[in-house]
Amino acid sequence: QVLLVESGGGLVQAGGSLRLSCAASGRTFSSAGMGWFRQAPGKEREFVASISWSGATSFADSVKGRFTISRDNAKNTVYLQMNSLKPEDTAVYYCAASKFAGTTQVVSTYPYWGQGTQVTVSS
Repeated sequence: QVLLVESGGGLVQAGGSLRLSCAASGRTFSSAGMGWFRQAPGKEREFVASISWSGATSFADSVKGRFTISRDNAKNTVYLQMNSLKPEDTAVYYCAASKFAGTTQVVSTYPYWGQGTQVTVSS
């Protein structure tokens, strides 16, 4: 069993920054790819960023240059630093653990999910 707990969401003005954290427990965190996804009301869950066990990263085009993803294997934690936030970034953000060690953008390759954290960007 894998437990993922997100934190760090909140309300921020456009142009501001937030850092999301995801604490993992229950399996060998350091060998798993990790991802962040988001879901806005009425929309499907979409890929945001992922990081492989070795630190390779992948980003959705909509967040490239604004978001970064990192991991601290000693703390079993993955982070999503979000800068230059826009109102269209408003969504519930989910952390997920992949069944693969590399990066992947496909929802079905992530069997483990956190409960989500709300990010609201005001204009």
